[in-house]
Amino acid sequence: MKTRVLVVDDSALMRGLLTQMINLAPDMDVVGAAPDAQSAREMIKALSPDVLTLDVQMPKMDGLEFLERLMRLRPMPVVMVSSFTEAGSDITLKALELGAIDFIGKPRADSGRSMESYAEELVEKLRAAKGARLRRLMNSQVHTSSALRPSDMPVRVGGGGGKIIFVGASTGGTEAIKEFLQGVPADCPPILVVQHMPETFTASFARRLDGICAPRVIEAHGNEKLEPGTVYIAPGHSHMLIRRAASGYVTELASTPPVNRHRPSVDVLFDSAAELIGNKAIGVILTGMGKDGAQGLLRMRQAGAKTFGQDEASCVVYGMPREAFLIGAVDEQCSLDHMARRVLGAVVA
Repeated sequence: MKTRVLVVDDSALMRGLLTQMINLAPDMDVVGAAPDAQSAREMIKALSPDVLTLDVQMPKMDGLEFLERLMRLRPMPVVMVSSFTEAGSDITLKALELGAIDFIGKPRADSGRSMESYAEELVEKLRAAKGARLRRLMNSQVHTSSALRPSDMPVRVGGGGGKIIFVGASTGGTEAIKEFLQGVPADCPPILVVQHMPETFTASFARRLDGICAPRVIEAHGNEKLEPGTVYIAPGHSHMLIRRAASGYVTELASTPPVNRHRPSVDVLFDSAAELIGNKAIGVILTGMGKDGAQGLLRMRQAGAKTFGQDEASCVVYGMPREAFLIGAVDEQCSLDHMARRVLGAVVA
């Protein structure tokens, strides 16, 4: 049976373009196209779609307000369609907090990519969204305080004794990374994070995390010394890895070709950890579509690192952690709720 898709966008041109792209997939069928939230609400009732594409900015009721009501009253998989601007990135990150599964930028003729490539990514995200776990999203909706209460703070780890934590994620990862970092103390080891995300989004992502997590969170620019109490987010335009310097280890950015179709790639980060850190490294692979990071995590484990994978029940999309688990790259699988404490346990072991 084909996946039933409802397209919601105020632009008639965009509705037509998205509909055409989606209908080209043999397993997809656009059952309706709505110009605004009110029409979308009626079409959802009448057509019972499996998944929704939702414009971030719409007249009458914007995409965020509609999404919040939808996830409260009739939860369903949603892929946001966003402009790749700084304002668009903030709105999209908020949408992911509210329960959207994923997002994709609006197709643009000047983007340097073909419409065929865009259509392939769109359909891939819709397929993943249909199979995603909504319960996890609903349980982690945006009722987070601006800072952790002292009673909630995890055990101090004194900088980690030279250990470094490496984290990779994709679909569902923005919320998983947030939950993981909210369980980490201010004196944590250096943490390096690759989240598949466009370059206009990673600075906003780092700022949002910095406001709600105990450690300092920054977007990496290259050549930063790795210091305890700091989280380094890979920028969306470059691979992130580490290298030795006279002062210790520093971040390094590389604009080399994508790996596993991604730049930044989790495998690139994990490979540098395996090569340079060995048993002082801790690898964590979280929810995500595809297999990026699986081979790199295996190489980390073979080099003596302790490795963790998010379990299926707590993943939004059990893709990357599944691939890592199947090839023997994961020392220990655990739920997202317990991931931070298990990783901190490995830091002090």
